[in-house]
Amino acid sequence: MTTFLDCWISVAGGLLPQAVAGEPELVESLPKPLEAGSFGFAATVGGEQQGRFSMLLDAALLDSPLLGEGMDQRAAWTELLREVCEAAAAEWLSKTGRPCRVEKFEPAEGISNASRVFELRSSGRAWTILVRDEVRDEVRGEARGLRQPGRPVAGEHASGPGIKAPDQPRLAETRPGVELLLDVELEATLRFGCREMPLGEVLELGPGDVVQLDRHVSDPVDLIVGDKIVARGEVVLVNGNFGLRVTEVAEPRKRLESIRCLF
Repeated sequence: MTTFLDCWISVAGGLLPQAVAGEPELVESLPKPLEAGSFGFAATVGGEQQGRFSMLLDAALLDSPLLGEGMDQRAAWTELLREVCEAAAAEWLSKTGRPCRVEKFEPAEGISNASRVFELRSSGRAWTILVRDEVRDEVRGEARGLRQPGRPVAGEHASGPGIKAPDQPRLAETRPGVELLLDVELEATLRFGCREMPLGEVLELGPGDVVQLDRHVSDPVDLIVGDKIVARGEVVLVNGNFGLRVTEVAEPRKRLESIRCLF
């Protein structure tokens, strides 16, 4: 079974060498105590994985400009490890198809009974990182219409035309011959919102102007293929790029209708 720690190790092993000077390697190490001055962070994870994931770092990392000369190293490590945890949540979602997100990321003091111990090794130097994984797979229903596998949420309703939780059959299972289309490349667009504007206002737009959309910042965004909404979800950061964490998907029939305009 894939755990949040598995995803964190996979993501950290790729992201940390890219972001840290000297491209250090992340390797597992034997348990060891950290010196005074160590600093740490904790991510509170929600969705169908829930719990706390803690990281405690070697104090020597703050004395080494590994994240850039003249940078506030503590702040830089905060942002880097937040990105690693958010990418780990996205990887868990991609592997399981079930929602997972970092709801809070904050400083933390100390770790007892670390789950694993790692070292960042570069040019003869090594910095220790302790992690404690208290994230558990606790499948739950959500008020916004997420579905537990095989168990509908009481009073569930679609939040849009044909939109349901992402537990639908694969496209290839919807009708004979569909597998012939599975290699067709489609352009997908994220829609954050829209607004109707008079032509005069459009012509008067200039640098620095702000156009207010019809969607609140906490509302899900739409994934559009053709002219159809095929999914909705939350915007996340994945390896420095924007991504979409899918929370709702359209029925397979509705998704297939999105390619009609392409043929």
